[in-house]
Amino acid sequence: MKLSDFDYILPPERIAAEPAEPRDAARLLDMRDGKLADRLVSDLPACIDPGDLLIVNNTKVLPARLIGKRGEATISITLHQRVSDNRWKCFARPAKKLRLGDLVVFGEDFTAEIDHIGADGERGLSFSHAGDDLERRLNIHGTMPLPPYIPRPEGVREDDADHYQTMFASRTGAVAAPTAGLHFTPGLLDRIRAAGIETGQVTLHVGAGTFLPVKTDDPREHVMHKEWGEIPEDTAGKINRTRRNGGRIISVGTTSLRILESCWRDHGDIRAYQAETDLYILPGYRFGVVDTLLTNFHLPKSTLLMLVSAFAGKDLIDTAYLHAIDRGYRFFSYGDACLMERRDD
Repeated sequence: MKLSDFDYILPPERIAAEPAEPRDAARLLDMRDGKLADRLVSDLPACIDPGDLLIVNNTKVLPARLIGKRGEATISITLHQRVSDNRWKCFARPAKKLRLGDLVVFGEDFTAEIDHIGADGERGLSFSHAGDDLERRLNIHGTMPLPPYIPRPEGVREDDADHYQTMFASRTGAVAAPTAGLHFTPGLLDRIRAAGIETGQVTLHVGAGTFLPVKTDDPREHVMHKEWGEIPEDTAGKINRTRRNGGRIISVGTTSLRILESCWRDHGDIRAYQAETDLYILPGYRFGVVDTLLTNFHLPKSTLLMLVSAFAGKDLIDTAYLHAIDRGYRFFSYGDACLMERRDD
């Protein structure tokens, strides 16, 4: 297995700069049964059977990008993992200007001390405020952490605060959106439920580490950052009941899938569960929970492209991505979606 196995050429114009309007007007590449069909996300209720269970991630994105000062130096900060009520790990630029004990000033009453030095520009921040107070200051001083491939030459816009948040967002803690959930609208959810399909919620606070590039020629040598997640008892009960009754578990996004499969890896079943997970899924992984996956199109050489290759089979993913590029699908966070089934052979 080589990193180059997960590479492909994407014309820049295929990268979505704006979400579809309305959200469920995004295109959907239906890959079920190993065949390719061009649909819309609004067609999703017809692609799911009564008795199936749709699992969504209810994490809410923080305005996790900050600009501060260490003396006269301007420092760019992207939070990526909460450590405690007032401590976060972050990626800093230029990181070499930050040493242990340095103070970064974000506002008159908002500062952080460097309390950890990590690799690849990672630093630890101990903020002057904690809990809800810290969140209020992030809302004042921070901006939404849009991925760098979404062009915003004038800076993040006010409407990105809404566009880069799913309708399910209720538990604050992510620094990147669970982007498959961006396609849902209240009307689409109503039609899904009217079709006899239940929904359940999990939490995985998506960290920026999920999107770090793989730099090792052998993908198996890449180290995943940890992300905190939870499966509530109610959702665990719905999953187990659906499986007993022969229904399918349909994951909205790779983040929902990772917390479900993390529980399965740790316990061999689905139960109420809280953990920090660094689950890294490569081809050859045996899935235990998720039957069907709704997800966006992922970056070349990314861990998420490796995950979907493990789920649906690399040959089908390669064929589907070439089809999507040829047919003008829009890629990445604000882009279109695909629907695939688990391949067990």
